[in-house]
Parts: sequence; structure tokens; C-alpha cells
Amino acid sequence: MKARIAVLGGDGIGPEVTHEAVRVLRAVAARFGHEFEFTEALIGGAAIDASGSPLPPRTVDACRSSDAVLLGAVGGPKWSDPAARVRPEQGLLEIRRTLGLFANLRPVRTMQAMLDASPLKSEVVRGADIMVVRELTGGIYFGRKSRTAHEAEDVCSYTAGEIERVTRMAGRLAMARRRRIVSVDKANVLETSRLWRTVVERVLTAEFPQVEFEHMLVDAAAMHLIRRPTFFDVILTENMFGDILTDEASMIAGSLGMLPSASLGEGSVGLYEPIHGSAPDIAGRGIANPYGTILSGAMLLRHSLGLEREAAVVEAAVEAAVTAGVRTADVRAAGVEPVGSRAAGDAVIARLVG
Repeated sequence: MKARIAVLGGDGIGPEVTHEAVRVLRAVAARFGHEFEFTEALIGGAAIDASGSPLPPRTVDACRSSDAVLLGAVGGPKWSDPAARVRPEQGLLEIRRTLGLFANLRPVRTMQAMLDASPLKSEVVRGADIMVVRELTGGIYFGRKSRTAHEAEDVCSYTAGEIERVTRMAGRLAMARRRRIVSVDKANVLETSRLWRTVVERVLTAEFPQVEFEHMLVDAAAMHLIRRPTFFDVILTENMFGDILTDEASMIAGSLGMLPSASLGEGSVGLYEPIHGSAPDIAGRGIANPYGTILSGAMLLRHSLGLEREAAVVEAAVEAAVTAGVRTADVRAAGVEPVGSRAAGDAVIARLVG
């Protein structure tokens, strides 16, 4: 198979972790006889410094002409002035909009060898396997905004169409899993959540009758994620709630550095990135955890290129490396010396080609 992959390293540790993911994808191509072409482009703060724009036209062109996009992270203190007209995060939001990506998939799964890395009791998190489906183009992040010296406004808005399409995505995913969806909202307070609840119920009842579903208020969901994470299969929720809940859920897996994500639309082109930020405090030191980005590469293989076997092999290689004790500092085990980004990438590649 031939495929073109755009690589947007971004800021902070982004270029370091995407470098390791690209090395793994090259190893996959070599083992399975594929041909992957990688094109690097700028996004976020690095793009602002180079061109004045967080998403230059060359980057948009590279993404549009590719089969998938691998991204590191954007942002950092250098560009964090709240009054700034141009900010790194605008590049990420705009590329999602440009590519028509409306659903963010964030899997949260515990590894047996990583149970000690979670701050939660092992008996609570053991066996957790959750897919969070977060709506990506609506809600308070994209609503009308205004600000004066004494007042500010962020409008949360959703259309039925936006809710329908992300619900169908969640329904299809649930059919391939344990056929259970928990739809998270705040319908006791918010009109957008009342619309959300109505549309989700209508779509799932009519189109996915085999899927069991229930509604849950976001505050209750936040509690149950920690109290009984194994209860959840697919979580479907709106933009801001999904952003917050998945950061909370990272503690189930042990670290933000372990979690991948995929942003998908109606077509096969997707954007794949770890859920962590740019971590400027450790950038350039070669110690960042690349596993979340490598696992994002596995999602790229599965969802954009249709290479299920190759994706599963990468995921198994990551788990084997972690089980062998190859851990970065954020998930270090007692008595085990943490490794750097390169060594973690090497460990995965060794298990791919060995």
C-alpha cells in the first residue's frame, strides 16, 4: 500500500514524540511491504514564528493532499498572552474545520503492567476499556464570543445535524465493541444538553436498536469514571465535556502521555495526535513519553489506511515494551530507571521487527 502522511510536529515536545511515531510507522512499512511518504509542515507557535499564521497555506495544502495527518502538540508560554490576536490553538481548531473532522475518538485502556502507574487502586482500574467520542466542531469552543473590560461571553450552541453525525459515529463504534453507550450531558441546566439528549435518543433508537444506551449528567460521569471505570464502554459527549473527561480518564491509564486520539469526519482522512500538551518544561530534553503518539499512529493505520492488522501489531508492541519495563519518567516504576523518548521508540521497533 502507498500512503501520504502529513507530519505536523508543532511546539514543545511535539516534534520529539512525532519523530518516534514516524520511526515506528517506517518500521511498519518495512515489515509489511507498504510505502509511506511523510511530509513535514508547521502548525501552532512554530508556524506563527515562521510565517505569522498558526496554520500557513502550505500546511493546509500538505494536509489536504495526504491520506492522514499526524500531529504532536501546539502552544506554550511564548505564545500564551490572552490578549494576543493570533494564538497557536487557532491552528489546531482551523485544521480540524478545514478537513471536516467532527468526531474525536479517545480510547482509554489499562495495561496490566501499568496498573501501578495509576493513582487509583489497581482493583478499580483493572480491565477498563473505554472509547470516548467527543463532538469536535460545536459547543462553547466555537460559539460566539465577546469581551469588554467588565464583561465576557462565550455562547454554547449546537445544531441537530451536528449531534446526529457524531451519534452515528458512536453507534458504529459501539456495534464493534460491547454495544453500550453512555451519553453525557448537563440536561438539568443547559438547553443545548436538552437538544443533545433528544437527538441522541432518537438516532440510537431508530438506527442502532442493538445498542444499549443511557444518559448521564456530566458531574455524575466524572464521579463514576473514577469510582467504576470498567462500567463504561463508549462515552458520547459534547466538545468541552469530552475535553475535560478524557484528561480525567488519563489517570485510569496512568498518564496523559499514554493516550492517543483520532479526529475523524465522513471520509478516510483523519488527524491523529496524543491528548497531552506541548510540555514546554521538558521540551528538548529527550525525555517525553512517545507512547501516546505511537499509539495515535496505530489509530492512523486503522482508521485512515484500513490496516487493522498493522495497527494491532503496533499496539501489542507498545504494550510489550511497557511490560518489559521500558518506561519514561511520567510512568516510571519503582526501582526501574526511566528511559528517554528514543529508547522507548527503539523498544517498540525492536518488538515490531523481532
